[in-house]
Amino acid sequence: MEGQYIWRHPTCELQGNQCTSTLVKHIKAPVDLVWSLVRSFDQPQRYKPFVSRCIVQGDLKIGSLREVNVKSGLPATMSTERLELLDDEKHILGIKIIGGDHRLKNYSSIIMVHPQLIDGRPGTLVMESFVVDVPDGNTKDDTCYFVKALINCNLKSLAEVSERMALQGRTGPTNRV
Repeated sequence: MEGQYIWRHPTCELQGNQCTSTLVKHIKAPVDLVWSLVRSFDQPQRYKPFVSRCIVQGDLKIGSLREVNVKSGLPATMSTERLELLDDEKHILGIKIIGGDHRLKNYSSIIMVHPQLIDGRPGTLVMESFVVDVPDGNTKDDTCYFVKALINCNLKSLAEVSERMALQGRTGPTNRV
């Protein structure tokens, strides 16, 4: 199933000492429900377990900034992120980290969701690509492993939240960017 979307998935351009990867998650919930969570730039804590709080500066639009507070246990307390891409027709969200007290420099992420049938029911294929600088003192493998672990945790949580909402008959939040 992923093969038909890989060629259409926007990728993050790799430069210099950076690492990149694309992760995939199949979710047993309708695409509109999953997309309603993914596109909520102002509420990433709805499915991202390491986010404790998010404050958006100004109106919600391309170029909007958010300050994300990170829960303890990670080597950071906050991150400043910019909304780079939001396409409700193609279900694509892009963000770039522009500041914070962490080592994820020049981090960009693109998330794309696609409808798919899972066990004969409406489901969703989620693909997330990232690119990030490799910090001094780290290897590409170490950096990629760390970021992939964070994204996999977020995707697992997205699946759990979406599937629980689907079972409860909820279709997602009504407030939209």
